[in-house]
Amino acid sequence: MPARLVVLPGGEFTMGATGFYPDESPPHRMRVAPFAIEREPVTNARFARFVDATGYVTIAERPLDPALYPGVAASDLAPGALVFRPTSGPVGLGDWRQWWHWVPGANWRSPAGPDSTIEPDHPVVQVAYADAAAYAAWVGRRLPTEAEWEYAARGGRATTYPWGDEVRLVGRLMANTWQGRFPYRNDGAAGWVGTSPVGTFPPNDFGLVDMIGNVWEWTATPYSTSRRPAGAHACCSPESAAADPNLRKTLKGGSHLCAPEYCHRYRPAARSPQSPDTSTTHIGFRCALAVPSV
Repeated sequence: MPARLVVLPGGEFTMGATGFYPDESPPHRMRVAPFAIEREPVTNARFARFVDATGYVTIAERPLDPALYPGVAASDLAPGALVFRPTSGPVGLGDWRQWWHWVPGANWRSPAGPDSTIEPDHPVVQVAYADAAAYAAWVGRRLPTEAEWEYAARGGRATTYPWGDEVRLVGRLMANTWQGRFPYRNDGAAGWVGTSPVGTFPPNDFGLVDMIGNVWEWTATPYSTSRRPAGAHACCSPESAAADPNLRKTLKGGSHLCAPEYCHRYRPAARSPQSPDTSTTHIGFRCALAVPSV
């Protein structure tokens, strides 16, 4: 069974923010129609049922198309995906290639490479946009738009975070984000280094869990480059240099790799561009569904 849907009434809200990243500005009023969204990100167990039922092969499990990667050796076109690996110590934060590595054999079943495993109740990762869309279609749902996602994440609030304006609520850690010093020391969020079981951290006021942290989530909205200055980096989400930048999709929510000194995007207003053919160890998704007007 797919995740339980939470029906939201829709309405107007202020989308965006100031004081953080340029692509979040300017804040503006946005109206969304009534819709339903899944309470939690799609888990490994649910994605496995989809694959077992359909025989679907994810992008990370398919060999790379030589036409899209001219000049790349045939041996480097094996199926694989991007894997985060912490550095051995402090490094400059200007080049994400220091901690992101292409790993042959990395996919949703083995997110960190051939010798890695998954837990059923953790969010599925190493899913490209097409993989998420295929699952959504199989369960009779769709991916949310960026506006729907942000409306849902805010939980009816206009604060910096869904729980208030401080990163912790009365000292309590409210989301799975990087704890320590990025990218070399992660002390774990409530004991979890990497993804955590869905629902480990408190729900927002709409009853939705993991809207902030744990994994970035795909939305159906193309990323608007006009809202982001040329040359600005994509935070902790590496972009595929071979991909057409006009085809990037918008990610929301931040992940377990977001650290304040590098990626302060674990907020409802935050956004990040991503090539739809990219699979990583910190991108997942949840589904949505239109509902009749109330």
